[in-house]
Amino acid sequence: MNTQKFLNMALEGVDAVGYRLDQMGITGKLNRHNIAAFLMAEQKHLEGEWDSLQVRMNLRRSQFEQVTQQIETRAAELIAPALSQVNRFRQSH
Repeated sequence: MNTQKFLNMALEGVDAVGYRLDQMGITGKLNRHNIAAFLMAEQKHLEGEWDSLQVRMNLRRSQFEQVTQQIETRAAELIAPALSQVNRFRQSH
């Protein structure tokens, strides 16, 4: 069964249930339009949450890269004089 047929069957079922409930005076809010609106709103909500998560991950990655760069720079500053002394020692002998 293809997706469109399944979707149409589901929507017809929702319409039938909504119609029956409306006839009984229970609710007039269960129909395909309200369900579609709810799903679209939830989709946008989830997209916003995903974007927020991506921003936080990128921020943490950037912070980690900055710290790593600082460590590498400081290590190079500390090691350079020692390497210079070793190289001078090698050249003199």
